[in-house]
Amino acid sequence: MGAAVLPVLFFTGLWAAVGIGGSIITPRGPQQKLTQCILMLTAGCCWLFWLCCYMAQMNPLIGPRLSKKVIQLMAQSWNMPITDG
Repeated sequence: MGAAVLPVLFFTGLWAAVGIGGSIITPRGPQQKLTQCILMLTAGCCWLFWLCCYMAQMNPLIGPRLSKKVIQLMAQSWNMPITDG
């Protein structure tokens, strides 16, 4: 089970548009370079945070804790008997 390509491309394009497009449309003035830097860093950090959260869902470190009764019910409903082996 791996990452789907479409969400990764979509959000990469979205945050690239925010970083690049936002820096292009900043108003002229003494703080223009600072505003451009802030927009690009914000877009980069938001994209990286989204990517880490998205990829963390592929292989979670902590799984659900199930009681023995729930495991037996799941095995019974899926027609997979539990063996002691």
